[in-house]
Amino acid sequence: MDFALFSLNNAWLIPLLPFMAFVLIAFVFKNMEKTASTTAILFSGTSFLIALGVVTAVLQRPELIENPFVKEVRWFSMPGLHITMGQLIDPVAAMMLFVVSLVATLVMIYSTGYMHGDPGYTRFFAYLCLFATSMLGLVIATNLLQMFIFWELVGLCSYLLIGYYYFKDSAREAAKKAFMTTRIGDFGLLLGIMFLQLNFGTLEFTELADKLPAFAVAHPALVTLMGILVFIGPIGKSGQFPLHVWLPDAMEGPTPVSALIHAATMVVAGVYLVARAFTLFEVSPEAMHVIAYIGGFTAFFAASIALTQREMKRILAYSTVSQLGYMMMALGVGSLTASMFHLMTHAFFKALMFLAAGSVLHALHGTTDIFEMGGLKKKMPYTTAFMCIGLVAIAGVPPFAGFWSKDEILLMTKLHGFTDLYYLASLTAFMTAFYMSRMVFTAFFGKENPHNHPHESPWSMLFPMSVLAVLACVGGLVGTPWTEHGFGYWVRYGELHHPEVDWTVMGGSVLLGLAGMSLAWIIYGAKLIDANKLARRAGFLHTLSYRKFFIDEIYQWINKVIVDGTGRFLYWIDIHVVDGFIDGLADGTDWSGKMLRRVQTGQVQVYALIFFAAVVFIAVIMGLMGESSAMALIGGGK
Repeated sequence: MDFALFSLNNAWLIPLLPFMAFVLIAFVFKNMEKTASTTAILFSGTSFLIALGVVTAVLQRPELIENPFVKEVRWFSMPGLHITMGQLIDPVAAMMLFVVSLVATLVMIYSTGYMHGDPGYTRFFAYLCLFATSMLGLVIATNLLQMFIFWELVGLCSYLLIGYYYFKDSAREAAKKAFMTTRIGDFGLLLGIMFLQLNFGTLEFTELADKLPAFAVAHPALVTLMGILVFIGPIGKSGQFPLHVWLPDAMEGPTPVSALIHAATMVVAGVYLVARAFTLFEVSPEAMHVIAYIGGFTAFFAASIALTQREMKRILAYSTVSQLGYMMMALGVGSLTASMFHLMTHAFFKALMFLAAGSVLHALHGTTDIFEMGGLKKKMPYTTAFMCIGLVAIAGVPPFAGFWSKDEILLMTKLHGFTDLYYLASLTAFMTAFYMSRMVFTAFFGKENPHNHPHESPWSMLFPMSVLAVLACVGGLVGTPWTEHGFGYWVRYGELHHPEVDWTVMGGSVLLGLAGMSLAWIIYGAKLIDANKLARRAGFLHTLSYRKFFIDEIYQWINKVIVDGTGRFLYWIDIHVVDGFIDGLADGTDWSGKMLRRVQTGQVQVYALIFFAAVVFIAVIMGLMGESSAMALIGGGK
């Protein structure tokens, strides 16, 4: 058996190996730093090699495009419910396994330098291994229940890693914010999964794909409801509006965590879920429109916030939210290929930029404000070069990776008739090039800060960045319009379709990217225009962007006034109405008991007196009511 076939048949080893590393580090090597990091890298690297074997096997088997390779075992069974676990491999899963295992391994190598000397060194690597396990297990899931289990494990790991510096209030609050915000989305996802199980009797992706088209014809509204409920989960996990608020605060974790979360794990899990369950959404035009417009608005909205942010990692975080919006929009307009292509290229250049940002923070001992940096190119030439490569990639400058994938999204959006979203996405591309160039020109090419004493990072940090830099340069070439049997041939939904090259879209996006970079250079590089004066002229618009449209404050108000107010009102109801009624019954029973106790003396004279009083009372009542009424009351009237 060759290695490719072995990898295809045993793809379950890819998530298992990092889990084994987690167990070893957590319980055996917890006090052995060097051994812990080496174990994590070796096991994750082996997963990457097997993922390469899976990719090779898929490229040798074009039939897997339409008929995924499924290998599963029965997990548990009861009347009416049969649940399996296993592996589902097709080109989409193979691409994801490659990206996640590669980025995870590179981040672990990088972390040996970045986290050197940290008191929680082994704990950090244990968390990273569990994080990789969670995402890789999610990728190969054969059904929604298996995916949901790993989905929740990804959320747990993000909570642990965002709150890694648990002694900091900001880190603890950011971890809780991420966990609670994504729980809102997960509740919708769970409802959608329950609806699917009740209506189809299965959660297997392959079986749902067979049953959904006919069911959608008979019950279009129900399918739309199920699709939107399932999509609520990705809204939370992939930071889409209005559940995007947790993602920028995730920067409280160590920078390698930010690279892993924002490039290859948690945030792309939502995009991957929509792609994996694409049939569910594709049969409902209404659900597809919801996905497209939420994605498009999120892309623009996040970019408009990033324009004015000052912290390097926060700028990168909002750019991630914006790029995820691009991916969701592509899925919503019906192009799984464009979305997955951008997911892959984005993983390369965004991981590169986060690791380069970590290199800067490592050198400046925590300084995050780009306006307190400046002149870093002199002391950090390699980091500067890597960040510049990331910049031209995300700005869409050809032939870098981001150019090909972003243009694919713009082209598909235009071809599928979403003209409004096409123009909105094009404007977002201009804004992206501007704010990313603003960050790079200010931090690396601005006036040097004499209070800073930067130094270049060690090889353990530079090597992973160099690998990602190469991929950010050439990674998009697998999906050019002229590549035979390229990305779009393998990663697609339905029939193969080769759209003609639209030079208007391609040329327009390049010009917009270059225009954004040029404007940023005029303002922040050459300083021909006073940035502070521009901010003052913008007035409230600048404040609105810098304060993130006050979304956090609005949520705090809703939580404090509406949620807490409702809780206080219900508490009053509980104390004064519910408890008051029960307490009243208890008091009435107690009073009756006291009254009865007084007459239970054991003396015949007392009982005779009570009997006489009762007779007199009845006679008086009968006299007042009249004879006929009284006889009717006692049953004697006719």
